[in-house]
Formats: sequence, structure tokens, C-alpha cells
Amino acid sequence: MVGNPNSGKSSLFNVLTGLKQKVGNFPGVTVDKKTGTAVISDKRKATIIDLPGTYSLYPKRADEWVSYKVLLRQDVDTKPQMIVLVADASSLKRNLLFCSQIIDLKIPVVIALSMMDLAKQKGIKIDIPGLERELGVPVVAINPRKGKGITELKKAIEFTIDNYAQNTSRDFIEITALAPEAIGRVKEIVPGLSNYGAMHYLINHENFDLASDVQENIEKAETDYKFNHTRSQAEEILQRYARIRQAMQHTVIEEGPLEKSLFTEKLDNVLMHRLWGYVILIVVLFLLFQSIFWLASYPMDAIEWTFAKLGSWSSSILPQGWFSDLFVNGILAGLGGIIIFVPQIMILFGLITLLEDSGYMARISFLTDKLMRKVGLNGKSVMPMISGFACAVPAIMSARSIENKKERLLTIMITPLLSCSARLPVYTILIGLVIPKKLVLGMFGLQGLVMMALYLLGTVLALIVAWIMKWFIKSTERSFFILELPTYRSPRWKNALSTMVEKAKIFVLDAGKIIMVISILLWALSSYGPGNRMEKVEQKYEAILQQAPSDSFEIEKLKNTELLENSYAGILGKSIEPAIAPLGYDWKIGIALITSFAAREVFVGTMATLYSVGEDENETTLRQKMHAATRSDGSRVYDLATGLSLLVFYVIAMQCMSTLAIVKRETRSWKWPVIQLLYMTALAYGMSWIVYRIFS
Repeated sequence: MVGNPNSGKSSLFNVLTGLKQKVGNFPGVTVDKKTGTAVISDKRKATIIDLPGTYSLYPKRADEWVSYKVLLRQDVDTKPQMIVLVADASSLKRNLLFCSQIIDLKIPVVIALSMMDLAKQKGIKIDIPGLERELGVPVVAINPRKGKGITELKKAIEFTIDNYAQNTSRDFIEITALAPEAIGRVKEIVPGLSNYGAMHYLINHENFDLASDVQENIEKAETDYKFNHTRSQAEEILQRYARIRQAMQHTVIEEGPLEKSLFTEKLDNVLMHRLWGYVILIVVLFLLFQSIFWLASYPMDAIEWTFAKLGSWSSSILPQGWFSDLFVNGILAGLGGIIIFVPQIMILFGLITLLEDSGYMARISFLTDKLMRKVGLNGKSVMPMISGFACAVPAIMSARSIENKKERLLTIMITPLLSCSARLPVYTILIGLVIPKKLVLGMFGLQGLVMMALYLLGTVLALIVAWIMKWFIKSTERSFFILELPTYRSPRWKNALSTMVEKAKIFVLDAGKIIMVISILLWALSSYGPGNRMEKVEQKYEAILQQAPSDSFEIEKLKNTELLENSYAGILGKSIEPAIAPLGYDWKIGIALITSFAAREVFVGTMATLYSVGEDENETTLRQKMHAATRSDGSRVYDLATGLSLLVFYVIAMQCMSTLAIVKRETRSWKWPVIQLLYMTALAYGMSWIVYRIFS
């Protein structure tokens, strides 16, 4: 399946394959390979490969090269039997360029015309049978969103596979007229090529995996017949557009440009205004972050209360012993630390999906291009950066769409500074601890404002770091920013809902597995210690309890604290405490900093386990336990200075093994992830120290 970007290809792929999809990688490159199975008829199933979107058969980006090599049969694993080409009916002239090139490759092809409703809005009427005659291939009108035309498309696919004959299909343009001798010679060297395929071998054979004698013979044909790449390509494109214009005159009726002003254009005049566009963008982002608190507060409170009650009830019915302690303070506490943040993650992803579906996300790229260029990036860097608010791993992978290597590397290096959803649980619990729940100016929640400030801090630092790094990462490549703005469409609520469920499932199953394993490991490290240190503490407090039985509650509390300090976890935390004490952190926070390197959201699970081990007051929520935590001098652990310092640390620090692994994979070197880890850790430490000194 191929097509221009934003042509509706992914929607059709999802409809045809349903849930039978796999996402992998093309061999040797870091470009996504989406495959799925579709039932074409009672007799036939098909494996569908969704190739990256491309505008023509002259590739520039890594993902375009992947599509190009598959279509030229240069991919070892993927040899297409036929092609479904998705074309946007509302921008038919531009889409037909790619269509005509595919037709001339002489691979069986069916054209699926999408966006017919949008074409109708623009006043475009298409004679589909006439277009079929002009192109010489089947053309089917589809609407994947509403499931229209899918049956007809499947019938056309089956008919084409069964009846296609390469030798009878005509060329869209006279390819051989461009370089007759050279094309003829290449077809002798590589039998089975179409005329147009032979021309591409002349242009790009150096990038193909061919035998050395084949390479030499093609090179000789180029020299002997004085084949000029640039001139041949330019003549081809001119001929194609002339032929496309002719075909459209016979089959397409368009209203004049002044006859119809689309709603999209009117809306763009406001949303992309040089002043109001930025004001609206800030308001949209502000509402996004406020909604995370407003909408999620009730389900989060309910989940927190439920787990507190569940812990209390489990403690009362289970017999005393290591297993009940493990279940209540290890498994149940860790599970609570996962489930409580599901509402916020669902709301964040749901709102981002609605913005993307509506077409507004692409406008954000356009609006920010000018700013991006000043720091060494371009507007295409914005999409990975916005994706970074969800998760840095797919965001870094999506930077492949940036053609310029320097801009791509800069984008990869700064994307982890954007606050991903894994930081959200940390922000939520710390903001709830140290920021009062009150309104500013009678209408803005202070907690929501602080949350937005954290996201803005990460964004501003990312831009500053990019500006500094652009002086050190050298490149001679010129940068261009070309972006097709999709039309505004009403968001698909079903799509948003399925995304919310999918992301919640990923968080609970993927992040949850890590959190649960670390929670159980922490319970063991917090419940046991080296030698007989724990036994000595028990004996010490038994003697104290016999002398002062009336103070049993306070003595029990002191005993639990000292037991935790003498456990393996306590010793680990105490060993790094001198290094983190200048930031206002105690040894328990030190343990959380270490464990959350596996995944930032583990911070909450770690706190849940550390503050649960040895506790009798199981109905107390984690926030209440952390709020009541004190240092040896009686002062609160989580005061304003420590809370803000910790928030800033988590905004900046590289606390994610998965991100480092994906950076290594994308850059094919350990150099860049190591630089990333070092600069982000040093910056996080320095900024947190400054914040702690200001507010302490």
C-alpha cells in the first residue's frame, strides 16, 4: 500500500487489516514496517505492507528510500505482487504524478480514491470510469472512515491480480523517448524490467544491491549513451504533468479558485495568524494541562481510596507473616502506584489524539518553524517534540522524517527534555504535596499552572540546548521545510477512545511490569538487611517497649524507620545521600532516583513500597504518608524547596533506559546517548540545586 502523506493510506490499512497488524522494522534501517493480514475474498487472503508515504519515485528521506527500494524490487524480503495506491481526490493533480510513475513500473496496481467528500466540498467532480480509461488501471472511490467502497476495492484487487498482463498495459508517457539506447541496453543487462524501471536503474543503480558486473555494465551504458540524470528526470516530470493535465481535462470538473472559499482557509486565517495563532496555541496547551487535573481528580481520588481500603482489609484478614507483608506492602502498593495514574494518561493521550485528528497538530509545526530555525531545527522537529510529551521513544523514532542529518540529530538529542507521560505520575504526586489547591485570579488552578510551567520549562531548555549544540554539530546540508497542511476534520471520538484504551493498556502492562518487579524487589531490599543488623534493631526496641509500654505507637514508628535504614535499600540510599543532600533529598528519595532509571514512573511505586513497609496504618494514602514524612531534626521531608527541586530534577534528568537504547539504535553509536546522559544529568543536578537554594 502506497500513497502521498495525508492521503488516507493509514485509515484504509486499518480498515482492511483490522487488528491483525504487526509493527517491525525494514532490514538494516530504522523505518517502521507495518504489516497486516486482510481477507480479500472467500478464496484469498493477502499480506498488506503499509509503505511510508512518499510524493514521487525520487526519494530524499530515509523512509522514502525504503518505499523506493521495495517498489523497484530491491528489498530482499519484500517483493510486491501488486500495489494499492491511495490517492487524495481533493488534490488529484499532485497525487497523479506518483500514480503515473507507479503505473509505468508495470506492477499490477489499483488506485483507491480517498477524500471524495472533501473533493465534493471543493466543487470537484470526477468521472471515475473516464479516469480508469485515461490511466489504464482500476480506480475505486473509498471512504475508510465510513467503510464505503471497501467491498468494491477488494473485488478490484482480486480482478487485477487474476487478469493483469504486463505486456499489454501501456506506458503513461513515452519513457523510451527520453533515452532510448540507454534504456534498451539496461533492459538487456537486467531482463524483466519495465522501460521506466530501466531508467531508474540508470539513475540510482549505485544505491542498489547489484552484482559488480551488472553495476559496471549499467555504468558503461550511462557513459556510452551519455545519459544525463538531471535532464531525463526534468523532462519526465514535465511530460507527466502535461499528460496529467490532459487526462484531467477529460475526466475532472473543478470550480474556479474564486468561486468557493473553503471553511479550512477561513479557519487558517485565524489559527495561523502571526499574533493570534500563538495566543491560541498557548491557550490550547494551557487547557490541555488544566484538563489533566480537572477531569482526572475524581477517578484518581476514588482509586486511591479503594487501594487504601483494600490494603487495610487485606491486612486484617491475612495471617501475619512475610507473605501477607509482601502482598500488602509489595504487590498491592506497587499496583496502586500504577492504576492511580491511568485516568491522567488516558486523558492526555485522548486530547492529543483529538488535536491530531482535527488537523491542528500540523498547524503547530507551521507556526513554530520560524522559532525552530533560530535554534538550529525546523518545523518538522515539532512533531517529534510534541510526540515527546507522550513518550520519547516513538518521538525519537519519528525524527526519521527530517531529511537534514544535523537537524535530525539535534531533535533526537533534545526530545527527552520534553515532559513525557512517564513523568506525569511524578509531577502529580509532588505538585499535590507541595503546591496548595487554590485558584489564581479567581479562575486558574495553581496546580495546573505549575504543571504547565514544568512542561514549558522542559520545552524552553530543549530549545536552548538545541541552540548551543548547533554550534558543535557541523553540517553542510541545506535545510528545507515543506509541509502539507491537512484539511480540518471533525475528530473521530471512536479513534480517540481506542487510543486512550490502548495507551492505558500499554502503561499498565509494559510500565506496570517494570513497576511491579521493582516494587517486589524493593520490598525484599526494604524488609531484609545484611548479617544480623535487623535482628539487633528488633531486640533494641523490644527492650525499650518493655520499659515504656505506654509510648508503643511512637516506639513502633521509630523502630520501623530504623529497620528501613538498616535494610539493603536503606544502606543503598544512605550511600548516595551525601551526593544528593545539597538538593534537599533524603536517602529514600535517593533509592527512588536509582530505581526510576528503569522508568520514571517507578518513582511513585518506589515511594509506595518504601512508605508502606512496616506500616500499620494501612488506610493512610501514599500522599498522606509522604506529607507526614520528617527528617531526623523533625522538619518535613517534602517542603516547598525539596518538592520544587525534585520536580525540576525529573523535568530535566535522563531517567529512562529505553530512551538511551533507542537513541543508540537511531544514531548507530554509543557516543550520542552517553553525551545525552551526561549533559542531562549535569543540567538536572545544577538546576535542582539552584531551585533548592532559592526556596529553602
